[in-house]
Amino acid sequence: MKKLLIVVDFQNDFVSGSLGFEGADLLDDVITNKIKAYHKNKDDVIFTLDSHYSDYLSTNEGQHLPVEHCQKGTTGHELYGKVKSLSEDALMFEKPTFPSLELANYLIKHNYSEVELCGLVSNICVLSNAVMVKSALPNAQIIVDAKATDSFDKDLHEKSLDVMSGLHIKVINRT
Repeated sequence: MKKLLIVVDFQNDFVSGSLGFEGADLLDDVITNKIKAYHKNKDDVIFTLDSHYSDYLSTNEGQHLPVEHCQKGTTGHELYGKVKSLSEDALMFEKPTFPSLELANYLIKHNYSEVELCGLVSNICVLSNAVMVKSALPNAQIIVDAKATDSFDKDLHEKSLDVMSGLHIKVINRT
């Protein structure tokens, strides 16, 4: 059975833009190497893109996180760094909020034995999409590489890794 890598929201605004944080850029090489390994093994790679519009501040999320980011058509919406160059012809799911229901519905129709998630932000979009993957593919092994995700809040990053472990999501490379 095929394996799948999901690169979650590795976009300019989360690395170097309006919601960027120190150290996020260090994930570029780690995620790039993962993508290359999946391609070499002829496994699948899917990307999610946090996608907002000019009405963002009036949305529920915008009222709780009043920082405009990942507006469609801006540089902040684009994938970051070397990862961007590996995304040509890839399947992408744009999502208006943290998890992607569209991605989960896609996965229900595909029988992946293993799904790995990486990207940003560990305690928000990575966590919520990992839960969606677990729901869509309850018998697949779900993996999150702690060295391929991070957060602006190191405490919440560690707690999210604990929560994912408690949900039987395999957290690897945790130091």
